[in-house]
Amino acid sequence: MTGSSDEVGRVPSRGRVARHPSGNVADLGSAGRDRRGHRPGTTTSDGARLAELEKEVRELRRANAILKPASAFSQRSSIAHRADREVQRPAQARVRRRADLPHADRSGHADRAEHLLRFKTRPPSKRTLRDEELLVQIRRVHAMSFWLYGAKKLHAQLRREGVAVARCTVGRLMRAEGLRGISREKGRWTTIPGDSPDTRLDLVERDLTGTAPNQLWVADVPSQAGGAPSCSRTFAGWVYAAFVIDGFSRRVVGWQLSKSLRTDLSLDALEMGIWTREHDGQTVSGLTHHSDKGVQYVAVRYAQRLAEAGAVASVGSTGDSYDNALAEAFNSLYKAELIRNHGPWRSIDELEIATAEYIDWFNHRRLHGEIGMIPPVEFEDIYHHHQTVPATADAALASH
Repeated sequence: MTGSSDEVGRVPSRGRVARHPSGNVADLGSAGRDRRGHRPGTTTSDGARLAELEKEVRELRRANAILKPASAFSQRSSIAHRADREVQRPAQARVRRRADLPHADRSGHADRAEHLLRFKTRPPSKRTLRDEELLVQIRRVHAMSFWLYGAKKLHAQLRREGVAVARCTVGRLMRAEGLRGISREKGRWTTIPGDSPDTRLDLVERDLTGTAPNQLWVADVPSQAGGAPSCSRTFAGWVYAAFVIDGFSRRVVGWQLSKSLRTDLSLDALEMGIWTREHDGQTVSGLTHHSDKGVQYVAVRYAQRLAEAGAVASVGSTGDSYDNALAEAFNSLYKAELIRNHGPWRSIDELEIATAEYIDWFNHRRLHGEIGMIPPVEFEDIYHHHQTVPATADAALASH
């Protein structure tokens, strides 16, 4: 029994006993290997890798030890700098800033609050001061034009008065101020033809320009869509208008208002035109009088008056506004700038006074793009100033 117990507790002398991580006992040989031939512990390559990692950890700890004091110093410097600026800033500004921004003392908000305060309290710029000066002039000129001018003509009027300003600046300030020019409604324009035969020729053929005053006049009674003559509504009834315009300068030489469409309406406008030119010492002999085939212009009395004045009658085609485009253009201006813009009207007397004021402004002060952005009367004065001998219509026609 003794021998058997010794054999059980004896360990072989040729090897060592090693405990496996799982708890089992392994018999290692003399070379330190287990029965499968594997040696316990780390390999040479794993040991080298562990050494490198330990070295990197030591270097990182050394770098952190150096950077930590520097970071603390920078943070203290930034806090001290903000504290200095807070002390230097006026107490009233600090109170205002904190009242407007409750969290202004947090990082970043204080700088934005200070910038906002400087923006609100800074003096006006040169451009702002210049815009305020120009707005005074723009409001004045716009009111002087009966609130009709757009940016183009308003800019031209300012330049005529010696105000140096760009057109784009005028447009920008008018938009900002809510100012705008009058717009003209467009539609289909027609004419009521006369019943009597008309043998007059079209001597103009859509060339509605002249080389001198009293060479070409255009006449028209405004008409509206649907063929009905245009009229202005008043509290006392309807009012009709007739105009005579010089094709050279766009000047309205004659006009008349009436409650009816009788021949007297257009005949009175013609009489005013003839009187206006004779009063200025001019003659209308040889004048070409162009109109549409409206019933007022085919009347016998109208033709007789033209013959007495030495004028030649010319007519365009029926229902074609291009044959009398100059008169149609003025009619649309008259309706847009006066009738619709300043109505309603109480009576024909009120409209007649307003029309007289409008025609005076149209002839003497309104700028016209077709004649170089100057008024019609000024355009005629320039023409007569450059003529050594006042030219008549006969002389102008003979020169062709």
